[in-house]
Amino acid sequence: MTDVTAASPESGSKFPGWGDLGALMKRGDLALAFGVLTILVVLILPLPPLLLDFALAISIVFSVLILMTALFIHTPLEFSAFPTVLLIATMLRLALNLASTRLILAHGHEGTDAAGHVIEAFGNFVMAGNFVIGVIVFTILVIVNFIVITKGSGRIAEVAARFHLDAMPGKQMAIDADLSAGLIDENEARKRRKTLEDEGGFFGAMDGASKFVRGDAIAGLMVVFINVIGGMIIGIAQQGLSFADAARSYTVLTVGDGLVTQIPALIVSTAAGLLVSKAGVSGAADKALFAQLSGYPKALGMSGGVMIVMAMLPGIPLLPFMALGGGAAALAYFIDKRTRTQIAAEATKADTAAKAEPAEEPISTALKMDDLKIEIGYALLPLANSTDGTDRLTEQIKALRRSIAVEMGFVMPAVRIIDNMLLEANTYAIKIKEVEAGSGRIWPNQYMVMDPAGAQVNLPGTHTTEPTFGLPATWIDAGLKEEGALKGYTVVDAATVLSTHLTEILKSNMSELLSYGEVQKLLKEVPKEQAELLKDLVPALITVSGIQRVLQILLAERVSIRDLSSILEGIADALTVSRNPITIAEHVRARLSRQICAQYSSTNGYLPLIALSAKWEQNFAESIVGQGDERTLAMQPSRLSEFITLIRERFEAAAREGEAPVLVTSASIRPFVRGIVERFRAQTSVLAQSEIHPRTRLKTVGSI
Repeated sequence: MTDVTAASPESGSKFPGWGDLGALMKRGDLALAFGVLTILVVLILPLPPLLLDFALAISIVFSVLILMTALFIHTPLEFSAFPTVLLIATMLRLALNLASTRLILAHGHEGTDAAGHVIEAFGNFVMAGNFVIGVIVFTILVIVNFIVITKGSGRIAEVAARFHLDAMPGKQMAIDADLSAGLIDENEARKRRKTLEDEGGFFGAMDGASKFVRGDAIAGLMVVFINVIGGMIIGIAQQGLSFADAARSYTVLTVGDGLVTQIPALIVSTAAGLLVSKAGVSGAADKALFAQLSGYPKALGMSGGVMIVMAMLPGIPLLPFMALGGGAAALAYFIDKRTRTQIAAEATKADTAAKAEPAEEPISTALKMDDLKIEIGYALLPLANSTDGTDRLTEQIKALRRSIAVEMGFVMPAVRIIDNMLLEANTYAIKIKEVEAGSGRIWPNQYMVMDPAGAQVNLPGTHTTEPTFGLPATWIDAGLKEEGALKGYTVVDAATVLSTHLTEILKSNMSELLSYGEVQKLLKEVPKEQAELLKDLVPALITVSGIQRVLQILLAERVSIRDLSSILEGIADALTVSRNPITIAEHVRARLSRQICAQYSSTNGYLPLIALSAKWEQNFAESIVGQGDERTLAMQPSRLSEFITLIRERFEAAAREGEAPVLVTSASIRPFVRGIVERFRAQTSVLAQSEIHPRTRLKTVGSI
């Protein structure tokens, strides 16, 4: 006793060896391997009737478990092991078929219980004393399984696998696009890719696994034929049975054996059909089917009406059709009533929520910024909300957005117009990202008059300064509008003054308003011919933010980015030399030479220019320090002051002659000259010699 007790904690049981067996059964991989080997052993060794009954019961329960799992899962991928389970179930049925065949042929002359009581019970129950009935029932089951369910589910699996594999590249690109757009993170993208791969493997495996069920049906039919013919031969020739006794005994056994194996096969085939046909249904099968079938009460009511009409036909039994028709009609009525009640309740809830006091806005809403906003005083409200329905300012801003999009290839953000009681009555303020970029005073019912020569207007009114360009102007009453036009003055209304001011501020700040999201939208809309180039560039050679920076540099100098295809080609060429956005932008400008020259050409078709002399070219070149992308300008302040004075004199002289020239320099110093000029004369354009298109007509109006 002492020895046994001492050994108990080590073995985990009072009986030596049982602890090791329990540990072995806890290993799922070993248990599965043991089960598969057992199936293979049954194919070789004979099986006693008692064990055969037990194994047949396992086969039936196993098939029911597969069917219930297929019914209750939400997505087919939740049962991704189904092809493997189907193979094991098929092998189990075939092994039991072989074991029962061995018993039927060897002991069938002894009675109908020779292959166990399960087969005997199925045979007697279905045949009802007539073996012809049993054969017909079995044949019908095989036809239903083989022709209807197996063939249909196999076709669905085949088509699903083909279409899923064909759609896989598009789905993969969609995942990459969402990742690039920032809609999902890397973990979510990895999870979606894994799901996509699993679905591809699952539907491909289901396409092949459907052949298991088809082969199982054929094998069952052949086994029944062999058992009947072979049993009759053995019973009559070897065991001395009469034809009637042999037919009764072997037919009962064979049909019972066929039913015991074909019923689980039919159940598993149904499960396979449910699984492959569930590809477009979300949720458990019962909820999805009942929700969709009961979603249209009219269809249910029409079905009930058809059954009631059929019940009235002569010879048709009244009770079943009338009961079903009345039940369907009543169900349709109650479903329709419940739907109407739900809709009314939701409407009432929505009205109550609308009438209730608005909930306090979360603090996070205070952190949101408007990219572009116009604040107006209370006297300017008619411009944005006129009583006659013609909101002049709103319409002009809409037209401005279209004009900017066509001219610059840049879709300006929506403009938010709000009233600000802290502003003076006739004052407006234009803000970019909540920072004031310009302001002015206008009078809604008056007109601004300006002299094109820049002189003071000789009309009675309020003298002021035009807010956009700083020119002398006068606000006059509407009655003097015609007189001002006859004198050759420029006459504009208040809404036009504000929209013009907004246009210039917008053009001066487009680079700041070009967000990362807008660049992504532009890249998604590139022509298909450029899509491959974009794939080669992003993200291998340059990021989307890098392209954004290049576009911002172009917009800062009012270069249109509408020709995005040429810009991408220029970026691709420049990346072989440098990855500095400024250097890349210079390469892109050279590729856009035709567009840039056309932009600054006069109405007479020539490009007026002021050339930088060789002296100043050399001065700038000698003042550049550093190498490559680290180059900077280090010119003496006195020389810079002299250069600025000369620029002002030459361009003002050209303006007096009616010309709006550009400054032309060499390509190596253009960015540095532009960096100086934009500080005091932002409207002056600086072009490199490489940006002058060969076919452009030139007119030199001066030099520096």
